[in-house]
Amino acid sequence: MMNEFFVAGGLGSTLLVIAMSKRLGQHQPTQYPTSEELSIGKIKFKAFDLGGHQIARRVWKDYYAKVDGIIYLVDAADKERFGESKQELDALLSDDSLAQVPFLIFGNKIDIPIAASEDELRYYLGLTNYTTGKGKVNLGDSSLRPIEVFMCSIVRKMGYGEGFKWLSQYIK
Repeated sequence: MMNEFFVAGGLGSTLLVIAMSKRLGQHQPTQYPTSEELSIGKIKFKAFDLGGHQIARRVWKDYYAKVDGIIYLVDAADKERFGESKQELDALLSDDSLAQVPFLIFGNKIDIPIAASEDELRYYLGLTNYTTGKGKVNLGDSSLRPIEVFMCSIVRKMGYGEGFKWLSQYIK
């Protein structure tokens, strides 16, 4: 069985290419919806990369109806867009069809000196005291949806492995 994930936000295609090929290169922003099948460890999944620009966000709902997880990318160095990121994340989190879907939020570009810290990103996204922790949440005992923030640098290949490991706990 192949799990399906929805990758929301900019640099989704860069993340997928690095995860698949372990090589970094110049990647154009996602213009059209794409999907990739890849394996990370023992997990095989199909990821839908739709991009994070305004036009792409209009079709997100068409792709995430039956996904097993959401991977939400935020540019931690672009603080001027945190309000926009929060608004889109809030819309996803409030969608009833995603009520039981785990959310992995990556704060990307921590290699840039002006990037927000994890605490700062949590604050601006409204996630302070809202995430479920980097351990496993027992979904049978609560109505909690797993949601966690991991800081990373896609271009430096750091931080995202821990996020995928966390998300893999919730794959059936």
